[in-house]
Amino acid sequence: MELTDIQRKFVLHWGEMGSMWGVNRTVSQIHALLFCNGKPMHAEELSETLNVARSNVSNSLKDLQAWNLVRVTHVLGDRRDYFETSVDVWELFRTVVRERKEREFDPTIRLLRELVASPDFQKEPADSQDRIRSTLELMTRLATWADEMLRLSPGTLEKVLSLGASIQRFVRGGTSSAPDDRPDPNQSGLPMI
Repeated sequence: MELTDIQRKFVLHWGEMGSMWGVNRTVSQIHALLFCNGKPMHAEELSETLNVARSNVSNSLKDLQAWNLVRVTHVLGDRRDYFETSVDVWELFRTVVRERKEREFDPTIRLLRELVASPDFQKEPADSQDRIRSTLELMTRLATWADEMLRLSPGTLEKVLSLGASIQRFVRGGTSSAPDDRPDPNQSGLPMI
């Protein structure tokens, strides 16, 4: 498959972003290619298009399947496995949030709860106990928030995300709160306090 200039830039950038998020560059590039292309692709095609070793593609596809970001599909008359991803950005967002919560937040909360419940915890210095308890509280709130966000419809979730700009204006003393007052798409929408 020959990538357009736009597709190539997107795939390369997504690979760089993946590296910043702790995800292997090739894993991110394969996901970006499948997303951009919007059609199932077999491993050889992925390897040729990205100019990476077939073994690297195979390992990367296993990682993507483990994250529930890629699924196997088949094409009539072809025995090869094809791979596809959702082309719905909200579905992908939900998958990433759900998977990260299960892999990162939940184990951390379990460990922190074990530490606080341990008989040795009371022997720790008071300031150390406070930091561990406050970390547990923060992680628990973030996990609860993630669960609540995952239950929202994409439309409602989009509205919740856009609330950041309204909160930012409120905190800064702005008076505009008209429903059609849209946030600047170049801004993060997160409150700046």
